[in-house]
Amino acid sequence: MLTRISAAAAVANVFIDYLSGFWPQARGPATRLVILTILIGGLAAANVRGVRMGTRVSDFFTIAKLLPLVIFVVGGLLFIYVHGSPVPPVAESHPAGAWMNAVLLLIFVYGGFEAALIPAGEVKNPTRDAPVALMAALVIVTTVYSLVQVVVVHMLANSAQTSRPLSAAAHVFGGSSMATIISLGALVSTFGALTATMIATPRITFAFAEQGDFPRWFAAIHRRYQTPYISIVAFAVLLWALALMGTFRWNTALSASSRLFVYGMTCAALPILRKKLPGQEGFHLPGGLAFAVLGIAFALVLLNRMGLSELVAFAITAVISFLNSLAVRGNTPSPNS
Repeated sequence: MLTRISAAAAVANVFIDYLSGFWPQARGPATRLVILTILIGGLAAANVRGVRMGTRVSDFFTIAKLLPLVIFVVGGLLFIYVHGSPVPPVAESHPAGAWMNAVLLLIFVYGGFEAALIPAGEVKNPTRDAPVALMAALVIVTTVYSLVQVVVVHMLANSAQTSRPLSAAAHVFGGSSMATIISLGALVSTFGALTATMIATPRITFAFAEQGDFPRWFAAIHRRYQTPYISIVAFAVLLWALALMGTFRWNTALSASSRLFVYGMTCAALPILRKKLPGQEGFHLPGGLAFAVLGIAFALVLLNRMGLSELVAFAITAVISFLNSLAVRGNTPSPNS
């Protein structure tokens, strides 16, 4: 939950950053408070009214956000091919710590693919469809992200100096009009990511409550709309709080670090489950044990990059988790779980 809430909070801050390109006052504390409240509250209200409405909004923005990225990549690569790179190549060396910090942020960028497994229980053939969908998504995302990065690096001498690198890079090869299109695309993309998260994440706490791992009121269903409204509202409130309190960079570091814990424990579970339940996996990955060992080592190395504030957030989460385990001890799953 910490992983998904902090990731959504980071995306909400990116939304504010790109909105400030059209409306500079959006960065003001009071205005930012109002925008985040309307943004997150509106999405929560839409999902309380029904999952069909929420999925339609999510599907639209998922498709719509790809077009500006394609325009950005094609326009930038054509400019580089015709005119060459505006930024002269410079041989730079970076300390290992800087590289590790960059890799930690990449965990945030490429993470989240496991969200596709949350509704897998409602899919007709999850053992066939889920692996194919995950692999295809990773290939597509890696290709798009890599090409976006190529364009940014060739257009900007130091992209870290701006909070809106895509629009700044687009301005170099396409002028103000292209920068506006890309900024609008970034707003659409971040909004689409938030709509998808608002659909998936509350279903986690709902499932926890159904099986007795969370207080039962998280499994409450709205009488009229038949949605887990308590879980939706609880997620929206926590998302709103983290988005307000933290910056994009802090929330990404927190999300990536907590995600590494989840990935590391998942890797550690693989050899144990294969030993306890031989031949029962729905999808068998050749060399899975080797990948599991590499995954655990990778997670341990990157977790050394956590700062004090992330450790404090982890400690608070651990305390809440422990208190929750005491509160739900002895609960039995509900009949329909």
